Amino acid sequence: MLPNLLFLTQRIPYPPIKGEKIRPLQILRHLAKTHRVHLGCLVDDPADMAHIPVIQEICADSYFAPLDRKRARITCLRGLLTGEPLSVTFFRDRGLAGWVRDVLARVRPKVIFVCSSNMASYVLGQDWHKAVSIVDLADVDSEKWRAYAETGTFPMRWVHNREWQKTAALEAEIAKRCDWSTFVTDAEAGLFKQLQPQASAHIRGIASGVDHVYFDPCRAYAPPYDTQRPNYLFTGTMDYKPNVDAVTWFAQDVLPLIRRSRPDAQFHIAGSNPAPSVQALAGDGIFVTGRIPDMRPHLAYATACVAPMLIARGIQNKVLEGMAMARPVVVTSGALEGIDAAPGSELLLADDTKTFAAHCLSVTGPDGAQHGIALGQAARNKVMSAYIWQERLRGFDALLQETAAAHEQETAGLEGQTP
Repeated sequence: MLPNLLFLTQRIPYPPIKGEKIRPLQILRHLAKTHRVHLGCLVDDPADMAHIPVIQEICADSYFAPLDRKRARITCLRGLLTGEPLSVTFFRDRGLAGWVRDVLARVRPKVIFVCSSNMASYVLGQDWHKAVSIVDLADVDSEKWRAYAETGTFPMRWVHNREWQKTAALEAEIAKRCDWSTFVTDAEAGLFKQLQPQASAHIRGIASGVDHVYFDPCRAYAPPYDTQRPNYLFTGTMDYKPNVDAVTWFAQDVLPLIRRSRPDAQFHIAGSNPAPSVQALAGDGIFVTGRIPDMRPHLAYATACVAPMLIARGIQNKVLEGMAMARPVVVTSGALEGIDAAPGSELLLADDTKTFAAHCLSVTGPDGAQHGIALGQAARNKVMSAYIWQERLRGFDALLQETAAAHEQETAGLEGQTP
């Protein structure tokens, strides 16, 4: 019989339309090949309830806790009394906590795999029965809150500063208690090693990939917009502050420069839960689509995919997906972190408005279209050579094997000392 594995993630990992679902889904599928998976997660979008059977087919056992986002924004304030990060209490569910305790006591899983620091509190302090424990932090979240605190205004600056301090303390506890802390890039792992030097031997970067079969540029798609115009596309969850900042900068600062040469240029902001400030950008050739079930048609017909991230952590799935679809992608340095792509030949890089606009214009017109095709094909080739999920996720197999062997040696040593 396959060994049991407890898998916790903050949102149901389906459909794979946002980063916090894409990576957990691929890891879940990978680990389910060699383990009996007991999955616990929350469902914060009622539309996602329809996808529960898809995940149940992968798992031996599962628990899906409904999460009312509006109510959670209020109830998470209890973290001010308990001293916990609000981002942790936001995802706290009594039923899920009880289910986790039951699985740990009854099933005694050989492996505990947790996606994000927000979910680690469900197992910290519990009896793990010598299970191998991995927390895939993905990014150093405390640094994200620190950046918000440094750039925000009162009262949110106080909130973000508190979240920074509390999240950093939680990350330190994870590094101390768990066998492994993993990240989507070596850069994030390196940063965490600097913050937690005592645990550096148990910190690894295991990069994300992209579903190259799903994002196949050779398939036929119906055009979702007027393809006679230059169409620039941004994809992502649109209530996430770094995404909000990125599209605001592009719409207000970059697009006007593009329109000096191409007044017909359009900007498409595609992603779920657009914040009010994002919705306010709509109009005059700027389209805010909301959630799109299938992003591939939008990608397939984009003149360029843009990732003008001003604040970014880890790998940007939007960049890999654009590359996989053989589209030219224009990025800032923040969006390029963790992606081994050559600026100028596999994508375009700029950190100022004038250069970013120039790169966007460079793939328009007859000559520009050929330039865009060459960039896109090189990007697709890079994905095929370096970002296949199966190859990337073998890093977790190595950690599990290494740690299981160490635990067995430790147990044997203790038994040998028994009189």
